[in-house]
Amino acid sequence: MTTEQAYDTVDMMLNMGPQHPATHGVFRMVLTIDGERVVDVTPHIGYLHRGSEKLAENESYGQVVTLFDRLDYVSNLNNELIFCRAAERLMGIEPPERGQYIRVILAELNRLASHLLFIGTYAIDLGAMTPIMYGFRERERIQNMFESVTGARMMHNFIRIGGVKEDVPPDFVPRVRALADDVERGVQECDRLLTFNEVFLARTRGIGVIDLPTALSCGLTGPSLRASGLAYDVRKDYPYEVYPYLSYKVPVGENGDCWDRYYMRVLECYESLSMIRQCLDQMEEGPVMAQMRRIA
Repeated sequence: MTTEQAYDTVDMMLNMGPQHPATHGVFRMVLTIDGERVVDVTPHIGYLHRGSEKLAENESYGQVVTLFDRLDYVSNLNNELIFCRAAERLMGIEPPERGQYIRVILAELNRLASHLLFIGTYAIDLGAMTPIMYGFRERERIQNMFESVTGARMMHNFIRIGGVKEDVPPDFVPRVRALADDVERGVQECDRLLTFNEVFLARTRGIGVIDLPTALSCGLTGPSLRASGLAYDVRKDYPYEVYPYLSYKVPVGENGDCWDRYYMRVLECYESLSMIRQCLDQMEEGPVMAQMRRIA
């Protein structure tokens, strides 16, 4: 057999999912692989379709909030906020300032919990065991805070059209300050362990590159879009709630690879912590719900 014949191999088709430990959700991919290199992939989505749009047709506006809770189990409060903001805009309702501050604090804590889950699970998929311990430890602290404020660790149903369900506990501000300090230390630990680790860099730098035109055509948003080089953040470009009163940076990547998408989330953790502290400094006493008629 000649050397040329020895290397003349046929690509292999591999079915991955829909139940697979690396997907962190129900998602199927049909991969075409050449050795360890993925040549092509055909995604099969829809396994988590809940029919929320159809269900919402027969619910009141207030009841729809519970459906949005379930669209993303690691970012419940942000989904509640999206719907309530849309309904408020249509109805001309402006939540009171204290209610807006509470919303933003909880939304940024939820963003932290989501990013910590990403960092920990991404690291363990690449062979690093320790970061998931740090990430889940801090995420657990955030979940405990959510439980003390909303009464539920997940599926909170706390944000309402016009504000929030009720005011926060009396010790909320000092507890969140202490929580922010603890979470920051956890993020720093993950950052030191992973970001410039040679093995981690070898497995993420230049891998899965998505250039900006491709990112835009595929509808990427959030840190995944910013990793491809576009400084676009709705909180900054179309500010809402009390975000105009906060000072923060929008991290932007350069290469659009796996490392950039990871590092955007690390940097966003630091920015979220800064925003939370600013909100705690600025928040004053007052009502948390707008005065309005009952919404059907």
